[in-house]
Amino acid sequence: MKLLLRDAGIGIALLLLILFFALTADHFLSPNNISNILTQITINLILAIGMTFVILIGGIDLSVGSMLAFCAVVGGSVLTIPDLSVFQAVSLATVAAVGTGALCGFLNGWISAFWGLPSFIVTLGMLNIARGAALQVTDARTIYSFPPSFNAFGSQMIYGVPVVFLIALALVGIAWFVLSRTVFGRLLYGIGNNEEAVRLAGHSLMIYKIAAFTIAGVLVGIAAIVYMARLNIASPIIGIGFELNAIAAVIIGGTSLSGGRGSVIGTLLGACIIGVLANGLILFGLSDFMRQLITGVVIILAVIVDKYRERITAA
Repeated sequence: MKLLLRDAGIGIALLLLILFFALTADHFLSPNNISNILTQITINLILAIGMTFVILIGGIDLSVGSMLAFCAVVGGSVLTIPDLSVFQAVSLATVAAVGTGALCGFLNGWISAFWGLPSFIVTLGMLNIARGAALQVTDARTIYSFPPSFNAFGSQMIYGVPVVFLIALALVGIAWFVLSRTVFGRLLYGIGNNEEAVRLAGHSLMIYKIAAFTIAGVLVGIAAIVYMARLNIASPIIGIGFELNAIAAVIIGGTSLSGGRGSVIGTLLGACIIGVLANGLILFGLSDFMRQLITGVVIILAVIVDKYRERITAA
């Protein structure tokens, strides 16, 4: 019930934000602008779903932005291999991108869990490793000239809703089921609340921690494919700062930084709040600097609210 009330509160905040921009910003509710908002939310939402798994166990992943670039250039390199059919190229590129993300996520989780290192430090190292690998693989060059049908997929709509956003929603549904309806999901919450109790119950903390980071890596790989389909490029410099937006969406969505509390539905609402806020500020004509400033203030306020929620829950 507390989880439902928390998500309802975040939903009300989103509705109030939408109402504010609808009344003050021209064309905010136009079909084209709504479609733009949903498209812009997609990448951050997919990354934030994976980040939710990591934060629920009390971890953090600072490498997802650089991993996105690495997965994209690996997938893009496969996608441009000559003499492959479109189906073969897209299939192999997807496997390559998702596999690369899964491997990086696995390494994050294994190193952190095996040596008992803070995930903050481990993923900070992976941030540099993945970015350096992306630049090395491409010689710092952008990959483009993807198959036209692949590019068309990135801009396809169903009744005005971007297909890529529907993919992100499907991933939200899968993550919700895993976290709320499976033993695996409940154990992730348990690790975030009291990992010693989970260990004494006979469960391997290492396996579940590695699994959480690997899931985050898989979602980074999926986000990389969606990114390439949307923008028709694979660049080694994409994704800078994306990890901060993903973490912000999770925290604004009500997931506790200390782990053990939160939901992927809240993450969806948090990503929507960030997307709506960014779009509304653009319509107001604010500079990129002011948008970053305001978004930063919102993130800090969300963390402060999270601390008050923890105190209320403890009481």
